[in-house]
Amino acid sequence: MRSSRRGIRNAVLLALFVIPLWTSAFAEEAKKENYYTLENAIQEALKNNYQVKIKKEQVDEARFVKEQARADFFPKLSTNYSYTRLDEATVNPATPIAPGFVIPERPLNTEDNYQWSTSVRQPVFTGFALLSTYELTKLGIDRSEWELEQEKLNLVLAVKDAYFNIIRADDAVKVVRQEMEALESHLEVARNFYEVGIIPVNDLLKAEVELANAVQNLVRAQNSARNVRAFFNNVLARPTRLPVEVEDISAYQPLLFHFEGAMDKALLHRPEMKLVNIALLQADQQIRLARSRYYPEVSVFGDYIKEGDEFDVSGSEFHDNERWQAGALLTWTFWEWGKTKNAVRERMSEKLQLLETRENVRQNISLEIIQAGLELDQADKNIPTTRKAVEQAEENLRVTQERYKAQVTTTTEVLDAQALLTRARTNYYNALIDHHLAKARLQRAMGEN
Repeated sequence: MRSSRRGIRNAVLLALFVIPLWTSAFAEEAKKENYYTLENAIQEALKNNYQVKIKKEQVDEARFVKEQARADFFPKLSTNYSYTRLDEATVNPATPIAPGFVIPERPLNTEDNYQWSTSVRQPVFTGFALLSTYELTKLGIDRSEWELEQEKLNLVLAVKDAYFNIIRADDAVKVVRQEMEALESHLEVARNFYEVGIIPVNDLLKAEVELANAVQNLVRAQNSARNVRAFFNNVLARPTRLPVEVEDISAYQPLLFHFEGAMDKALLHRPEMKLVNIALLQADQQIRLARSRYYPEVSVFGDYIKEGDEFDVSGSEFHDNERWQAGALLTWTFWEWGKTKNAVRERMSEKLQLLETRENVRQNISLEIIQAGLELDQADKNIPTTRKAVEQAEENLRVTQERYKAQVTTTTEVLDAQALLTRARTNYYNALIDHHLAKARLQRAMGEN
């Protein structure tokens, strides 16, 4: 009995020792899974995002289309088996050729006719239609690949935007908590003064109201932090309710910006420019494809045929057992009331539109770079200003609190000083995040991750 109790006690002690370790290890592992650096977030998004997966499938789809077009250059082999049932056999009537001599009637075919044929067809000249179609499919692969790159760049920007907005939201929560701590401390001082009759009740009520407002602000800031995390999870194709913690990389790192250099990089790397250039190459091939109708089409063919009046097509009195034929075919539609000419003009008009589109894309890229550069410049100028404002607001609050304790100022001035500090801290953190977001938009404008 004692041995049994001792065993139960040891098991309980072991459980009390092991379970906390297991729980702690599990919690640590879960924390690692939900902790992200910016680089890890980008890599996971590129791996899991649904739109990127769709674009990758479209690249494969374009490759399959190219292989289909390539197959049109080679001979095509086909086979055909047919059965024809006539309502009655054709009969050659009896023919007299001399008195007493008549050629008797005889059948010319049978009611049942079977045929099996094997054919080979090889295009020789199509007016460059096959070649143009093949080149279009190759350009289609290039187009799909650059559309994939464009989707990746957009995704990277979305990840950066969501990532830094998490930091912004967490900073907002931190600022409100700091405000609440300061207001609680001030409320304690005001309550002591009120209890000894130094200040009137309305001064105490002001401090209580401001603290209540700060509590409401904290709820809003926390909900905002949850909302941006849900958006972050959505970008990474994660369940939206999962917790998220990110590395704080909001520290200021200056970035030199030169418009000409940024514009040169953009024209070289932007998928939008690549895509419009590919579209122009496709337009050239479409023009050549439309012009191919001016030319005749030439092909060669060969057929091997077996016939009979039985399903095994082994020949009969009326059918050859086997035969073959070969030949060449020329087809030329040389008059369609201007249809081909207008088709060529249509494609040339599309190319002219693409030339205008390219200039429009170039102009839009220039505008994006200018806007991103201005946003970066604005953030860079605001950071030192707002940092200095925080230092001044902190000193102002400290002095005002000391003056209040000495009863040479009012509660209103303390609360105003606290509101000023909260606003200064918010502006500073916003300037830091705005700097990083402007940098991200500039990188996107230049076609870089």
